Amino acid sequence: METTKNTKVHQCSKCSGDTEYFCGWCPCHLCTPCKEKHLIKLKTINHNVVPYCEKIKDIPTQERCEMHPSKVYIKYCEVCQVPLCDSCLQYSNYGFHYSLCRKKRHNILSLKKAYRTKHQQYRETISTIRHDALFYRPILLEGIKTDYETCHTKFSIYQSNMLGKSQTIKSNIDNVLRPVDFIHKYLKSNMSIIHKYMLIYEQSPSAVKFLLSIKEKIKTKDVMDLLSDIQIKNGGYRSMRKEKMLKRLPDPKEYHSVRVTDLAICRHISCLPSDRVWVSDEKHNLTLTNTTGAPLHHVKDLCRHVYIGSHTVRRESELIYIDRKYRIKTLSSDMETTSTFIHTPESAFKPRCVYWSPSTDDLLVGMYEKKRQEGKVARYNNTKKLIQTIQHCTNGQTLYIKPCYITENNNGDVVVSEDDFSNGSGVVVVVDCGGRHRFSYKGHPPGSGIEPRAICTDALSHILVCDRKTKSVQMLDKDGQFLLHLIGEFEISQPSSLGYEVNTHRLWVGSRKKRALNVYGYMERRYTKFVQSHTTDDMIEFKNGLQSTEPKTQEPKNECLLKMSFPPEVLHSLKVSGVDTCDHISFVTSGHILVSDIKNLVLTNTNGDKLYRLKNVHARTDVFSIVYGIHTVNSKGEIFYINRDYDIKKISDYKETTTFKRSKNSYWNHCVYCSPSTGDLLVGVSNSVTGMVDRYSQTGHLTQTINYDKRGGTLYVKPHFITENKNGDVVVSDYTYDIFCSVGTAVVTDRGGRHRFSYKRLPSGHRIDPRGICTDSLSQILVCDVKSVKVLVIDKGGNFLRFLSLESLDI
Repeated sequence: METTKNTKVHQCSKCSGDTEYFCGWCPCHLCTPCKEKHLIKLKTINHNVVPYCEKIKDIPTQERCEMHPSKVYIKYCEVCQVPLCDSCLQYSNYGFHYSLCRKKRHNILSLKKAYRTKHQQYRETISTIRHDALFYRPILLEGIKTDYETCHTKFSIYQSNMLGKSQTIKSNIDNVLRPVDFIHKYLKSNMSIIHKYMLIYEQSPSAVKFLLSIKEKIKTKDVMDLLSDIQIKNGGYRSMRKEKMLKRLPDPKEYHSVRVTDLAICRHISCLPSDRVWVSDEKHNLTLTNTTGAPLHHVKDLCRHVYIGSHTVRRESELIYIDRKYRIKTLSSDMETTSTFIHTPESAFKPRCVYWSPSTDDLLVGMYEKKRQEGKVARYNNTKKLIQTIQHCTNGQTLYIKPCYITENNNGDVVVSEDDFSNGSGVVVVVDCGGRHRFSYKGHPPGSGIEPRAICTDALSHILVCDRKTKSVQMLDKDGQFLLHLIGEFEISQPSSLGYEVNTHRLWVGSRKKRALNVYGYMERRYTKFVQSHTTDDMIEFKNGLQSTEPKTQEPKNECLLKMSFPPEVLHSLKVSGVDTCDHISFVTSGHILVSDIKNLVLTNTNGDKLYRLKNVHARTDVFSIVYGIHTVNSKGEIFYINRDYDIKKISDYKETTTFKRSKNSYWNHCVYCSPSTGDLLVGVSNSVTGMVDRYSQTGHLTQTINYDKRGGTLYVKPHFITENKNGDVVVSDYTYDIFCSVGTAVVTDRGGRHRFSYKRLPSGHRIDPRGICTDSLSQILVCDVKSVKVLVIDKGGNFLRFLSLESLDI
């Protein structure tokens, strides 16, 4: 009798392909083609995409030694870069003896530790290859291919005329053609090698094979040599125009919003890699923060001017800022060392704004002399030497009065914004790299006036200006022509600070009224390659954003496999012993569930047997007897619950209890939910006035806080149940009450914390009073409504679908 084993294979979230990679940020499963598209898009370029085996911690350890087949590799020598078994450690098979290891001439590591160390060491190099190099090289090759064909066409005419005259001239022409042919063949052949390096890194089936490939093949210098532009004697580098790689989207898209907790407002922004920014306010506070808004570092001696760009960042993530004594200082990237970069010997001119140029490695300093009310721009090289001063026009008139913010465009133009606070007018002054005045922008339409604040430029040489008068971010072209109001007051209240990320082409915008930083994307890449082709000739241009011309495959959806059944059928009913009421339910397995009432937490089975009981888990003291979702279970079967002190506890194997997270000052933990897709713990917290949702990683680190909408308004009052939908949305049952009535809202935000919708009313117009919530496999949201005594079914877009009436079920 034959038996058939069914094997379940994870399918790609974007198509019907098999899962090979996992994105920890979205989160989603990806096949190889979808992974490459995912990493090319600017919106997802910095997502953490890893092979799926890393997600499930599948690092093989039992691998046979080639020299001793009866043994397995257990160690790895860092000096010799070879794996070792027991016999290898005892004999000198690899050129060393065990006695040398004991004398510490060799560094012996466990195989698993060596694998993870090398994996992490080469992660940044491979990330650069797959994010940028594999995108840029095909574009570069297309230009070389065109030039190569043009050279053959043009020189063939001259070549035929010269053949009869001189063999020497023919040889010279061949020498002209040969380098171009060489570049074309070089790139075409080595792009496949770069692909092989990436595949070795990502798809190595074993730890030993990966470690050996590191020793024999993947060398950082060799990889970088393959990626670098080729210089020909008496020739030069081929440059790629940004216009061919990027295009501006019709409307900016808000990616996420950050609430900076330690600042009053956001006056100036300096962007760092990895989604970190330096932000300063009008009270001379300078803080390093990330996308969660948590403060990472503080600088306490920032200068005391309000409307100035007083800090910038160098290529090595080193902070440059103006201190209270008008010295220009530097803070190392590890936040350990502070030194004085420039003492500004001219006591009359005081520095007001700084900008480090990534193209020249120079420092531009905007200065102001109070007595004469005159300004200037000074350029210092990397050795702290003054190499240029920009102060007057060709006719001798002063270019600047009081520089406030300064930056440099891609074409070398120096862009300065200055505001005359005495009469409320300002100007944006642009000079070329030689200091010659190009134009001054005074508002749109011309003569309407402008009150400029922060400025920046982007990869397409646009000039972006925060205008206090129109309460918008204006976009100009490199010649000073007004293009559009990129961001208006509708998107963010009175924008006053700007920061541009050169790697992801994202724009950080800070508000003058609130402590909010909004991150926008308004560019997309133009080209990509066919992701499954190892040749670099296959180039396509996307018609709408980043779309592929490959045939579309129908994504398998749960709607095709499942459907709702009405009316709902009672499959089973049980009486739970150990609790007075069933306030909250968490599933452990298909046959075991956790049930809680006011003070007790009980594990029961489908027969209602009490298998485990925990007393005094939560002291409910609310006047209106609010119930909370105080417990959840992760994929390992560990229980998280909130105790009577509002601390989050974790129970492992129903024995060991540890404190996962204590309650915040003046904020109390009310509800918890463990995400099955990311393993993160979502926590709803509140005080007597407002609430928020915190996201913690599996190690207990706070990675995200959701509490405000894009206008700065509070999203929650008192979260009491929380869950996560299949599309990554965070769904919260929020509760508000007054003397007369109690009402609530189902608040839904996306994975990045952006508010999607709030469901408040029934089709009849009556307010809902929500309690427990959950989501199903069809991404539908189910809400227990106390007022209607029904379960509401809402789709993932917030549209009411139907009621699940429970009256007939005696509930």
